[in-house]
Amino acid sequence: MHYLEQQVSIAPLVVFRIVFGLLMLFSTIRYLSMGWVESQLIAPKLHFSYFGFGWVQPLPGAWMYFVFGLLIVTAIAITLGAYYRLTTVLFFVCFTYVELIDITYYLNHYYFVSITAFLLIFVPANRLFSWDVKRRPEISQIKVSKWCIGIFKLQIAIVYICAGLAKINYDWLIKALPLSIWLPAKTSIPLIGWVFKYKLTAYLFSWLGMFFDTLVVFGLMWKKTRWFAYISVVLFHTVTGILFQIGVFPLVMILVVTIFFSSNLHEQLLNRLNVMLGGGVLFSTSKEKHVLTPHQVNRKILYFSLALFFTFQVLFPWRYLLYPGNVFWTEEGYRFAWRVMLMEKAGTATFYVKDGAEGREGAVVNCQFLNMHQEKQMAMQPDLILQFAHYLEEHFRSNGMHDPKVRAEVQVTLNARPSRMLIDPSVDLTQIKDGWARKDWIIPFSKTLN
Repeated sequence: MHYLEQQVSIAPLVVFRIVFGLLMLFSTIRYLSMGWVESQLIAPKLHFSYFGFGWVQPLPGAWMYFVFGLLIVTAIAITLGAYYRLTTVLFFVCFTYVELIDITYYLNHYYFVSITAFLLIFVPANRLFSWDVKRRPEISQIKVSKWCIGIFKLQIAIVYICAGLAKINYDWLIKALPLSIWLPAKTSIPLIGWVFKYKLTAYLFSWLGMFFDTLVVFGLMWKKTRWFAYISVVLFHTVTGILFQIGVFPLVMILVVTIFFSSNLHEQLLNRLNVMLGGGVLFSTSKEKHVLTPHQVNRKILYFSLALFFTFQVLFPWRYLLYPGNVFWTEEGYRFAWRVMLMEKAGTATFYVKDGAEGREGAVVNCQFLNMHQEKQMAMQPDLILQFAHYLEEHFRSNGMHDPKVRAEVQVTLNARPSRMLIDPSVDLTQIKDGWARKDWIIPFSKTLN
């Protein structure tokens, strides 16, 4: 039997489904309670789009709340294993839609959630301990093919290993940046705050962070080191969650890596949960040895699709190597590469709009068009600077200006270095189109700035 077709207990997959559903329910309710639907999605005049996704725009007014209502309903349904195929598709579409509305709110864990939701669509995580089995007992099964669980382990491994390898750079390891900037500001934390005033602490955290991300998955894979590795996961993400404002990402990673534990542990968890819920009153389990037979899946298409998907996942984070210069400066190939908290970067951007007919030029007040978060993110990311320039071109053209030209003076500081010009201030940004090609209008980062 092919390795990927080997039959294993479905329990880890079912627990993963429940954990994912609960996490997404909590995350969605938290997003609503923070008022972010209004402040991030409805109120802004302009939304910065991902390249190729400019057509993705927020729905008007209350319709955005309808989308979040769907997210809550589908998250509950995934947790219960109810109408599973439909609800996983709906959740993936709704979540990814919200994620794509504004690039300034990009987070690695949003990307991870979209990938995980997508993968859940194609696995039978509702065939045990689910509402679907309660309705249709004939679909129950206690075994699944090994690939159904392996794809989630592989995706988690890609996240951690890429994050660890990304930390192998001069600033992170040799200069302990940006931790040597951030940690001294955390000395007020009770009990442990005093250790953050020492430079040695920043170096220790930098090196431990690199080794943790790079190696922890291997510890989780080996039975003899699994518990030690998991304790390190809990400690690492708890500390980072306390120190930095990174939302629910620590909780997500602490819970999803439990898929690496043995089937016996997951079966025990399901049995205890079943007892707590009244012994099958709400959910149906199965003691039948029914398995998904090979003829139900076109194996060639399946394996080709999996190989294609994960080849992309492995290679895409390394696309930055195709661009010259410092990736932290140009940010060409920076996103979707599991680069987590690797730099302290800030900028100020002043845009000048010139009337092509009369030659008059004036400065733009950015806050008239952007909220504080958008302006902060735009001022240090070249592709967003370009988007804003094109937005200004259209805005002033629609207000009667003839052939508006837009240039920008952008000063950026990277990891506490002196600020310097990010882009050529003489370039008319309206004449530049975004794309995959190198942005030669970015001024190269000087290696002599230390």
